[in-house]
Amino acid sequence: MPPQNEWTPLFNGKDIKDWNVKIHHHDYNENYGNTFRVEDGMIRVSYDQYGDFNDQFGHLYYKTPFSSYHLKLKYRFVGQLQKGAPSYTLRNSGVMFHSQDPKTMPKEQDWPISIEMQFLGGLSDGRPRPTGNMCSPGTEIFYQGKLYPEHCLDSKSKTYDGDQWVSAELIVLGDSLIKHIINGDTVLQYSKPHIGGGVANGYDSKIKIDGKALKNGFIALQSEGQPVDFKDIFIKKL
Repeated sequence: MPPQNEWTPLFNGKDIKDWNVKIHHHDYNENYGNTFRVEDGMIRVSYDQYGDFNDQFGHLYYKTPFSSYHLKLKYRFVGQLQKGAPSYTLRNSGVMFHSQDPKTMPKEQDWPISIEMQFLGGLSDGRPRPTGNMCSPGTEIFYQGKLYPEHCLDSKSKTYDGDQWVSAELIVLGDSLIKHIINGDTVLQYSKPHIGGGVANGYDSKIKIDGKALKNGFIALQSEGQPVDFKDIFIKKL
């Protein structure tokens, strides 16, 4: 492994051989419709081979888990929401972390048990729509010293309209502190990620041990109906 304090690319700019796919309604490593592909040095999430979206929420997982690290990447939203995708997925994607191993997900599990750094694009309507939020499928966190009761927690980021690249960073210290950073600004902090709560469906009950601290897990890029591009994905172990 590379030494600590050095940035290591997770994406080589050429292929996704170091990554594994899990899409709802499909078996592990079936990249249905070539959803995740590499073009022009980017990982592109695309639905041009889909018909109706049919809740085919997908995730592209890096091959090894991580515990304490600093992750950075860039993302941008492109194109139109796929037909049949839920309205809340408009200009919506994210990176999942401390995720269960995708090999442990049944075919009909919709979301991995994980924490999500959610990315939202502005809708060019003048309304605030922060990005770098927290969502918690099958998990829970502590915020400002208390168990946070909701599924998602908005950051204090600016709103980013259009198809501009946005820089996102995530600092994860095992099962203690987590920080979300957007374009250099810390926009959210919370702590004590653990298994619990609802939202994830179709999981193997042996995996969902409520109350279990999440000290490590897999990192995954999301496909949930909105075309999106990712690039410049690096990690530094802490």
